[in-house]
Amino acid sequence: MLRPLSPAVVKSMLTDGEELALIDVREELIYSQKHLLWGRSVPLSRIELRFARLVPRKSTRIVLVDDGDGLVERAAAILMNAGYVDIYYLDGGVAGWEKAGLVTFSGMHVPSKAFGEFVEHDSGTPSVSAQELDAMLRSGTNMKVLDSRPFEEFSRVSIPTGIDVPGAELVLRVRDIVPSPETTIVVNCAGRTRSIIGAQSLIDAGVPNKVVALRNGTMGWHLAGLKTASGETTRFPDVSDKGLAWACSSAEAVAKKHGVQRIDRAGVARLQADTSRTTYVFDVRDPDEYKRGHFPGAVSAPGGQLVQATDTYAGTLGARIVLSDDKAARALMTGAWLRRMGWQEVFVLAEAGDESGDLAPALLGAPASAKAVDPSAAIEIDDVTVIDLSSSPRYRRGHIPGAWFAIRSRLEHALPKIAPRGPVLLTSEDGVLAGLAVADAQALTDRPVQWIRGGNAAWAAAGFPLSTAERLADDPLDVWLKPYERPGDPKAGMQEYLTWEVDLIDRIKQDGTCDFLDSEGRRAAHG
Repeated sequence: MLRPLSPAVVKSMLTDGEELALIDVREELIYSQKHLLWGRSVPLSRIELRFARLVPRKSTRIVLVDDGDGLVERAAAILMNAGYVDIYYLDGGVAGWEKAGLVTFSGMHVPSKAFGEFVEHDSGTPSVSAQELDAMLRSGTNMKVLDSRPFEEFSRVSIPTGIDVPGAELVLRVRDIVPSPETTIVVNCAGRTRSIIGAQSLIDAGVPNKVVALRNGTMGWHLAGLKTASGETTRFPDVSDKGLAWACSSAEAVAKKHGVQRIDRAGVARLQADTSRTTYVFDVRDPDEYKRGHFPGAVSAPGGQLVQATDTYAGTLGARIVLSDDKAARALMTGAWLRRMGWQEVFVLAEAGDESGDLAPALLGAPASAKAVDPSAAIEIDDVTVIDLSSSPRYRRGHIPGAWFAIRSRLEHALPKIAPRGPVLLTSEDGVLAGLAVADAQALTDRPVQWIRGGNAAWAAAGFPLSTAERLADDPLDVWLKPYERPGDPKAGMQEYLTWEVDLIDRIKQDGTCDFLDSEGRRAAHG
C-alpha cells in the first residue's frame, strides 16, 4: 500500500542512517526547475527503463515525489507490480516541502555540483581565467591542457592544444603525459566541477607540477570571446609501468587517508549476498576497457562521471559502493571522492573480469509483444497515426515521417491534439518504451494501438527514411538541456549556469543535510 509521509518525516529519513531512495517522478525539465536536494530524477515516462538499475533491491525504502498531481500513484503501481514493497510518497509534493519551510534546488546533479564548489572552497584549488590561459598559450608557456571530460564531449568542443584525459584517468596517466615537473598542468571541463575535482586530484596525489583548473571551463572560454576547437581526437596514452607504479602508490595514500577499503571477489560476493543492504558495483575505467571485459554485473561508470553525476548511477542513499578497476588507481581516487561526498562504505576491487560487452537492459515489465509490428508491416497500415515517445532531442534528430512527438506519461494531454482517425502506432528510439506504453495509450483511445518492433532504429535499418519536420503534441518537458545545447545565443544561459554553480555552496548550507568531508576527513558542510 502506498503511504504518505510529511516533509518533516522525509527530512528525518535523510539523516537516520538507513538506506533511502528518494525518487522524483516528474519530467526532467520540471524536476530541474525545483526539486529536493537528494531527489533522483526518474521520470514516470521512463521509469521501467531506469529504475531497476538505479534501485536494485526490492525491499529498499522508497519515497516518491511529484507535484501532488497523481504521478506518484501511477509510479507506485508500476513499482509494486514489479515487486517493490516499501513505498511511500511525499505528502503535498514539492510545494508541500517548501510550505514546510524546507529548501529546494534548481538544476541537475546538484549534490555533485555543490561538492565541487565545496572542494574548491575547502582546498583553495588554484585556477586561471580564460584570458590568463590564452595569454599562456600565446606566450609559449611550458604547459599541458588536460580535458577531464569523456571523449564525446571533448571532440565536440575543446580548448586548443587540449588532450582528452577523463577525470579518473588523470592520476593514472599524468606522469606519462607530463614527465617533466617543470610543465604547468591546466585541467578543464565544460564548466567548473570536473575542472576542480580533476585539478585537486592531481594536487592531492602529489604531482610535483604546478596544477591549476581552468575557471569556468570551455563555457568561460566561449564567454571570453575565444575560439574553441572541435573534432579533436588527441587522447591519453597507454600507461607505462613506471607511471602505473607512481599512480597506484599516490592513489593508495589518498584513499587510505579517506577510509576507502580494499575488497576481493569473495568479499564482493558476501556483500551481494546480504539482501538487507544495497551493493552497487561500478566499473570506473574507460568504457572501451569495460566492454572488453568487466566484473560480472558491474555497471560502467567512468570515475569522473560517477563523481560529477552520482545521482544518475546510485539511486539508494546509504548504499555500499564497490569500484572495479584492474589498475586500482582510478578506483582509489574515485573512492576517496565518494567518501568525502558522504558515502560511508566504499570498496575497491582491483580487478576487472571476463564478462564482455554492454550490460543487458534491466526492465520492469515487458513490452506488449502481441501488439508489435515490424517496420515493413507498419508502412502498409492505412490511415495510421504514428506517435513517437523518444526523447525530444532524439525526435528532433530524426523520426518516422509524419510522426507526432509525445511524452509517454502525458499522453492524456497529447492525444486530444493528435486526434487519431485510424490505428495508432507507437514508436521510440529502440521500440522498448513504445512497447511498454501500449496499455497506457489504449486506455485513452478507442483506436487500436500497436508498436513498432525495434522502433526508429529498426525503421532506419530497414532502409526507410527519417524526417526532421516537427509535429509536437506536447512541450519538450522531458529533458533539461545544457546551456550550449539550447537554441539561440548560448551566452546568457552559460553565464546563468556558471553563477548557479558558484551559488550552490551557500544553498546547501541552508539545506543542512550534507555530510561533505573536508580535506582532513572532518565533517564540514552540515549547514
